[in-house]
Amino acid sequence: MSDELATLDATAQAERVRSGDLTPAELVEAAIVRLEKLNPTLNAVIHPALDRARERAASPDLPDGPFRGVPFLMKDIGGQEAGQPNHGGMAFLKAAGWTESADSYFTQKLVAAGLVSLGRTNTPELALLPTSEPDAYGATANPWSTSHSAGGSSGGAAAAVAAGIVAAAHASDGGGSIRGPASKCGLVGLKPTRGRNSFGPGLGERWSGFSCEFVVTRSVRDSAALLDVTAGPMPGDPYSAAPPGQPYAAAVKGDPGRLRIGLLRRAAREMEIDPEATAAADGTARLLESLGHSVEESHPEALEDPLHVAHYVKVVTANVARALESWGAVVGRPVGAADVEPLTWALAEQGRALGASALLETLEYVHRFGRRVAAWWESGFDLLLTPTQGAQPAELGFLTSTAEEPLRAFVRSAPYGVFTLPFNLTGQPAISLPLHATPDGLPMGSQLVAASGREDLLLKVSAQLEAARPWADRRPPLHA
Repeated sequence: MSDELATLDATAQAERVRSGDLTPAELVEAAIVRLEKLNPTLNAVIHPALDRARERAASPDLPDGPFRGVPFLMKDIGGQEAGQPNHGGMAFLKAAGWTESADSYFTQKLVAAGLVSLGRTNTPELALLPTSEPDAYGATANPWSTSHSAGGSSGGAAAAVAAGIVAAAHASDGGGSIRGPASKCGLVGLKPTRGRNSFGPGLGERWSGFSCEFVVTRSVRDSAALLDVTAGPMPGDPYSAAPPGQPYAAAVKGDPGRLRIGLLRRAAREMEIDPEATAAADGTARLLESLGHSVEESHPEALEDPLHVAHYVKVVTANVARALESWGAVVGRPVGAADVEPLTWALAEQGRALGASALLETLEYVHRFGRRVAAWWESGFDLLLTPTQGAQPAELGFLTSTAEEPLRAFVRSAPYGVFTLPFNLTGQPAISLPLHATPDGLPMGSQLVAASGREDLLLKVSAQLEAARPWADRRPPLHA
């Protein structure tokens, strides 16, 4: 039973519960068996909460939402859960034994939908890297090749979903941290529009608007239905995305029509990228054309501006500096260099040196950049197609730093963010789809980007691609 359920998406699992074929307790227990079997190899789940999951699944108070009884996992940064850790990959918070006192709005919505969390998943320290290898909790392996990274910062989430432990898991994206792990692990990874999901009540935004929270899934319909669960403004949000015209679960079944799609085959900043990345985008372009869409090589000229990366880094460093200050205040002692990894401290030092005026100048640039990029969509294009990442999944240990070279991992990470991070600046929705694999069998995704607020269009086209070239039967070597 456990192996059979491992192949079902979250929608199908929920249907089994609604039909009376399975109870929530049976569904959750099967997922626990899978977790206990696979996690010692993957190191995807670092804070198991299995007894709590059993209690919730068996409770008569389990909400009767659209995903009642479906096992789930939360990423160990954001998505706060009362009584559970929220360490963000930090040894500092691990040593302090930090736990949250209340659920975030995002978590409340997942709970109300009936999802049952089995625990929290691994992430790099403060979500800073496209790999999940924090000193505090060790490396997460990719189920397609355990010597390779599952990506970051949502690497634990992606590894658990790809291996069949759960069908969907919480993730977040500040520079590609949903889309990148989805690409590396053969999953669907949607980054929603800025403001689509609330960061409240603890925060108004994260990383000055660059970051968003959502999920990684194995099916497009799960991403659509889960966005219906999480989307919408909450009291006190500083801004929110305009509501869709219909539920995403309904929109995903619609015909997208004939679309004009731009294709970006190379790194816009003349960075060398892996030929397999180009092959992924080219293959998706051919598939889109076979479905009746028009694809032509074109992209926003603003992506050629190298300053957008420098300004992205400035925003990140300022937010890292603030994160260390705020966590020190919460725990009751300052965070020092010995409390964090060399990269984290080096970025925080840059952030402290930035200055308020320079940060405001950077934010002004970010807003101008967003308008310049958006102008391309206004010129008549519906979507932009790119590789998700410019390099194949890295071997574990490659994207790491040392005390002597604290920025090494950050520099080596450049190909993994070249196609994704621009759209964290602009706040546009983007999705990675598992439509390509290397000759060695490692997944590499293709990214589609829509105009702000058009998750509905992304999901329609993604469902069309999924139907034309299904991936549901693909299994990594390490699978339940």
